Amino acid sequence: MIEALKEALAVSPDNIPLRMSLADLLLGEKQYSEAAQHFKEVLNQHYGHQQAQAGLAACYFHLGQYSAAIIIYEQLEGKLKDKDVLLYIKCLVKEKSLEKAAILYQGLIALSPSLADAELDALFRVAGNGSFDNDEDWDEDASNDIFLEKPDINFSDVGGMQKVKDEISMKIIHPLKHPEIYKAYGKKAGGGILLYGPPGCGKTLIAKATAGEINSKFIAIGLHDILDMWIGNSEKNLHEVFETARDHAPCVLFIDEVDALGASRSDLRQSAMRHTINQFLSELDGIDSNNEGVLVLAATNAPWSVDSAFRRPGRFDRLIFVPPPDENGREEILKSQLKDKPSEAIDYKKISAATAEFSGADLKALVDRTIEEKLEQSFRSGQLSAITTRDLLQMAKTMQPTTREWFSTARNYALYSNESGQYNEILEYIKKRKW
Repeated sequence: MIEALKEALAVSPDNIPLRMSLADLLLGEKQYSEAAQHFKEVLNQHYGHQQAQAGLAACYFHLGQYSAAIIIYEQLEGKLKDKDVLLYIKCLVKEKSLEKAAILYQGLIALSPSLADAELDALFRVAGNGSFDNDEDWDEDASNDIFLEKPDINFSDVGGMQKVKDEISMKIIHPLKHPEIYKAYGKKAGGGILLYGPPGCGKTLIAKATAGEINSKFIAIGLHDILDMWIGNSEKNLHEVFETARDHAPCVLFIDEVDALGASRSDLRQSAMRHTINQFLSELDGIDSNNEGVLVLAATNAPWSVDSAFRRPGRFDRLIFVPPPDENGREEILKSQLKDKPSEAIDYKKISAATAEFSGADLKALVDRTIEEKLEQSFRSGQLSAITTRDLLQMAKTMQPTTREWFSTARNYALYSNESGQYNEILEYIKKRKW
């Protein structure tokens, strides 16, 4: 059947259904590299073809290119078939994103018990409710501190993003390092910053680096860490997280995907989620507690979905746009990704120029894919094959920046829902590129 489809495809190379049938058969026969080439060809002809994207991600999983697979799965999240969700979970486990993997797996098995995986069952039983024993960064002194860690990175470990670093320094770092100056102006250390921008551009990394910059503890939470099926428990969980941060001040509390936790209350009406949101606002205000030294950073890909009450003074009163890395930032990221890898003299400027609009995650995937090709060459030749500028440039031509889809959505909000001018940076960014 495969040979027959290849012959038919030679006659009709633009026949997408025919090529998809061949790619699926090759995937089923574990001919992953060849299947990936056909899925890529479909995407070249029909960008955004979801079945081809899922097939390519499956190939990457079986080829061990987990970060490349994750980028695709993140784009398709919410549109994946159950079998693809299982592969996505396994990729997350391989890349040490254990908490997200555990939540996805729990939801998958609740809907499709037949997809239970013995290896994942064993892993998450040992890990238990998102608290993972094999993470050396967790503080195990107290049960309430399961999210607490001490980052070993700072701003020097984050490529580019100078404007973002400067704004965070003014809002968070300088008040802690020079409290006497801020006290003279009646300013306290603390408050909130909302980081927004396309996925994969380093919002979580810059938050962790902020904690490392001031040598403070770091707490990272998401919606799955807070919500509980029993009424009142979600509010209790949220209070405990803030109390942990207050007990360890100065502490950076990072809230990922805050749009899910800070959705517009007018959309929720009688939902129990309204009580959780009101609790969140109360914790941010520090009505019953002292929030001094608690530095709250939140990240979202959809700032337009965050309730306006969250953006009032004293809460997330500073919005910072985290764009894709600029040319210098891309150079730094590429140098970091290629450090200690076998390579010839790399022309980083040339590669950086060829990867405009690539996110940090896209650049990581570029290097990962290039390394996989060099590994194949090394196994065939029996000699270590060095990565060259040409290899990276050729691989870059096969990839599209994942940030474009986000900007197409953000542009509409920036043009038509920008009364306060909060999305002016998006418009300036788009204008410079003449999109």
